[in-house]
Amino acid sequence: MKASPQLSASLEDYLEAIFHIERDKHAARAKDIVERLGVHNSSVTQALRSLSDKGLVNYAPYDLITLTDEGRVAAADVVDRHQSLRTFLIEVLGLGAQQAEKDACKLEHAISHEVLDRLRLLMDYRDNHPAEVITWSETQGSFGPGRES
Repeated sequence: MKASPQLSASLEDYLEAIFHIERDKHAARAKDIVERLGVHNSSVTQALRSLSDKGLVNYAPYDLITLTDEGRVAAADVVDRHQSLRTFLIEVLGLGAQQAEKDACKLEHAISHEVLDRLRLLMDYRDNHPAEVITWSETQGSFGPGRES
């Protein structure tokens, strides 16, 4: 499989936004991206040109925007990292959903696949060994026994 091009955090955010919009509407428009990311039209145009040059989106001005096959793979990777991190932050570290969402969005761009794989293994272990689970406790302000078996 061809290696995905290196993308900035900003371009990954655009891919992730297009992925979700495309899932909901089957295609995106620039205004959908503007609304979802809270950015200016000119920023969207610049990002779409860059993503198109990298072969990740099908883009022409004033037309529908869709992910290419390679773009869908890259976007799904970003979404997967985001969801895994959000789950970890909520279930293991006990953060609220809003804080976890905000932090997962930042972390998804910086975390290595090695670290993410180990976090997933830790979560799998917790799921398969509930009697041994420890998690953050707000009432105690520390880690302690987690879910009931």
